Amino acid sequence: MRYSKEIKTAFRNSIPVMMGYLVLGFAFGVLMASNHYPWYLSLVMSLFIYAGALQFAAVGFLGAKLGFADIAIASFFINVRQSFYGLSLLKKFKDTGWLKPYLIHTLTDETYAVLTGIKIPEDISQKHYTLFLSLFNHSYWVTGSLLGALFGVSVHFDSRGVAFSLTALFVVLMLEQYKNRQNIIPFVIGAIASIFALILLGKNMLLGAIGFSLVMLFALRARIEKNSTAKAGSDE
Repeated sequence: MRYSKEIKTAFRNSIPVMMGYLVLGFAFGVLMASNHYPWYLSLVMSLFIYAGALQFAAVGFLGAKLGFADIAIASFFINVRQSFYGLSLLKKFKDTGWLKPYLIHTLTDETYAVLTGIKIPEDISQKHYTLFLSLFNHSYWVTGSLLGALFGVSVHFDSRGVAFSLTALFVVLMLEQYKNRQNIIPFVIGAIASIFALILLGKNMLLGAIGFSLVMLFALRARIEKNSTAKAGSDE
């Protein structure tokens, strides 16, 4: 089969995301159904919006009947983090041609973590591996949302606490990142930035944590690259 290596590698690396997306997508579908929205709306949102945190927030937006401007501003602040890490993939997506719009649409935090944190064999197509990884992850979220919506319209389900699986998924992906890079400095910076942002900004910590992390990463860029180079040299 053509691209069989790319498909197998993408599926294997997508398994941690699958474990989180099926559960979280299911919870989203149940939440939509519990708010009396038709099952197909969950499917449409997961296909065309495909933004976990924003989709959960959208349930509240729709219930509160917010205006377009309010929804647009809130959506921007929820997803603005993708503007920061998406820039690092410009070179990776450069030669993807007509696939690029879909790859951009399906770039989530978890897909980014897998793309940057797990090494792939050099004998496979980077472009098609990225495509299949994105397709697998997208399909997990859509499938979970559809199953949750269908379940929710027929059975009452209390989904409190299910969203913690997203936190667990991030922990797994973070460990994979460290396992492959063996450089503790970025993780320490992220932890310190999060703590300070939480203390100073409370619930609005996300942008502050991202901003502080970027400043510190740029300031310590030479040291981080030196440590990474030294580690790569010791492994050879």
